[in-house]
Amino acid sequence: MTSSDDSPAQPETSLWRHRNFRTFLIGQSASVTGSSISSMVIPVIAVLELHASTSQVAWLAFLGLLPPALLALHAGALADRHSKQRQMITGDLVSAAALATVPVAAALNVLTLPQLMAVAVVQGAAGVVHDAAAISILPSLVDRSLIQRSNSRVGALFALSATGGSNLGAALTALVGPARALLGDVLSYLISAWCTTRIRTAETRRAQAEERRLWTEIGDGLRYVRGDDRLRTLTLVNATTSFALALLNTLWALFLLRTLAMSTTAFGVVLGLGALGAAAGALLAPALARRIGPGPMMLAALAITPVTQIPLLLASPGLGWQIVIGVALFVQLACAGAAGTTQRSIRQIITGSRMQARMQAVSTWLTAGARPVGALLAGALGTWAGVRAALIIGACLLIVPLLVLALSPLRSLRHMPGAPPELAEPAPAEELPRPGPPPQVPAPGAAPAADIHRESSLDGGAT
Repeated sequence: MTSSDDSPAQPETSLWRHRNFRTFLIGQSASVTGSSISSMVIPVIAVLELHASTSQVAWLAFLGLLPPALLALHAGALADRHSKQRQMITGDLVSAAALATVPVAAALNVLTLPQLMAVAVVQGAAGVVHDAAAISILPSLVDRSLIQRSNSRVGALFALSATGGSNLGAALTALVGPARALLGDVLSYLISAWCTTRIRTAETRRAQAEERRLWTEIGDGLRYVRGDDRLRTLTLVNATTSFALALLNTLWALFLLRTLAMSTTAFGVVLGLGALGAAAGALLAPALARRIGPGPMMLAALAITPVTQIPLLLASPGLGWQIVIGVALFVQLACAGAAGTTQRSIRQIITGSRMQARMQAVSTWLTAGARPVGALLAGALGTWAGVRAALIIGACLLIVPLLVLALSPLRSLRHMPGAPPELAEPAPAEELPRPGPPPQVPAPGAAPAADIHRESSLDGGAT
């Protein structure tokens, strides 16, 4: 459904004229910026202020990754049952309150590592609650013909916001200290909550859901994704990509900074190039999908991604290789931005509004569950076979999502699919219908059925 001021529009209509979308984008971009501040500052507090050991830092990271794997399915079911706006606001306010205890405790000189770990868990859990609603509310803000363009803007701005947040976190740490720097993230949560209150959209509340067990609705979501070939394929692509990237990312910084002796300045420049690549890929995704088709475009992006790892594996210390690695990361994240925007749009378009959050939650659950496993495998392989050998294995694992997509009918999808009729209330578990057969791939030259939101970034998708 759309609000009164965001009525269905033609594809050429500027998205910036959609008040709800504009307000949503401002609030979520502020949240992404703030989260990047915390991602940069919290390890600094743990290492420099609290003198955490290597194992304690690992536990802090693990606890931050745990809530999505444990709570994503529940948060998705709640978002489909209750008001998504209320769930987003609750998540923001809980995160702000938990994070605000860190600078307060630091000012009183009573901050401890267990408190920092507890804050990581609470913030992670609140973030899952918020994100489950945020990623699934977009189809109710704009007409479905505008979803791909909306995701393109969201992906690009989020990539830039994440980089800006990291740089802002470094600047605030230098100016006011790491603990007080977290007040920037607290402020971002409050901005996000305020913006969410300004969104005007009619959400359908499912009265019958109150009479059903939450586990039943979670099961409905799992069966819904499993029963649709398109959703199942794209979810598996996300999960396998996330697993491979978790392995690579665990050792990537260590390899660049220690083995290749890259300076912290050069490392920051390389990361900045990656963010620009992600933004460029997200912005170009709609045009690429129209020109060569969403299926071939995603397939090409997944095929290029393993190739971008070759410079990293062959590199040696020196400025020349640093430039090559930066360019390779730009290309890798451009592919990720383009493929991620497209697959997320397809999933949102073909899913009925009453299943949006649960569909997204299944992807978040699988990708979030894959990351800690990939990180643990990276540690074991790096210790046993060496860092470079572990990176080679991770690069080879990036072929798996390519094969998953290549062996599915989606590989030849030439046009974005049309939106299905709104689904009725899901039947009880044993009677839940299959969402429908995959769309017929239009013949070359046929008219598209319809022209066409975070990591992710919002849905936990890896691509």
